[in-house]
Amino acid sequence: MDPPPGAVSLVKDDAAEADTDTGWALHAYFAGGPDEDALADAIRALDAEVAEGEREVLEERDWVAHALEGLGVVRAGPFVVFGSHDAERAAALPGHHVQVEANRAFGTGHHPTTEGCLEALASVEDANPERMLDLGTGSGLLAIAACRLWPQVRVVATDIDAPSVRIAEENAELNGVQGILFREADGVDDEVRREGPYDLVAANILAEPLIALAAGIASVLAPGGHVVLAGLLARQEEAVRAAYEAEGLRVVRGLGEAWPVLLLREHGPAN
Repeated sequence: MDPPPGAVSLVKDDAAEADTDTGWALHAYFAGGPDEDALADAIRALDAEVAEGEREVLEERDWVAHALEGLGVVRAGPFVVFGSHDAERAAALPGHHVQVEANRAFGTGHHPTTEGCLEALASVEDANPERMLDLGTGSGLLAIAACRLWPQVRVVATDIDAPSVRIAEENAELNGVQGILFREADGVDDEVRREGPYDLVAANILAEPLIALAAGIASVLAPGGHVVLAGLLARQEEAVRAAYEAEGLRVVRGLGEAWPVLLLREHGPAN
């Protein structure tokens, strides 16, 4: 069934998982007052229980400019992450500068998971990895940040979303970063394996795929290598930890609370 006239989108909101029992939130946007009968039909077509919602009339404004106002400069460890609208302000700050524009690809540095991953990368700066795997690269921010820390590192950055891969490539070019192999891939495939083993693996995705990828990530990790995991909620941390401990990895540092970021290291098979 088509959505009621004027609807812009009906979307899943992953962030709602922290606030709801199901992890789903329904958002509907209309150019004008919705047809109540059509709206009710569209909700019934979802074949799910939908609680009574809230309605809000949005004021007339430049919403793009308004959104950018909320995306200020991010300082995470030694990194300064900014959009073009904040370039002048960012230039006055010391650190490793990375410019990432707000786009459909995840990773502008404003979410706690991305910020935590940047801090985790900085915490292993002395490890000087030669090869890194960035699974679910999104905007390419972590891959680019790694090249800022370690100019010699060879990074393989993958994503299951082809448009995100293109955006990540554009961001790398924007930042003058070379040495990153961007490609569309689902998990640890044969080509990812051929490029390994990796001294560092970063995966900022979701808890369930992190658990599913535990064996694959462990299989391409170099002896003594580090793994950065994010995208999980606090209540999911125990299950994620267990999956990686079973593969011989141990958590050496945890960051964040509601959105934990785990830094693990390879210590050999569990007894």
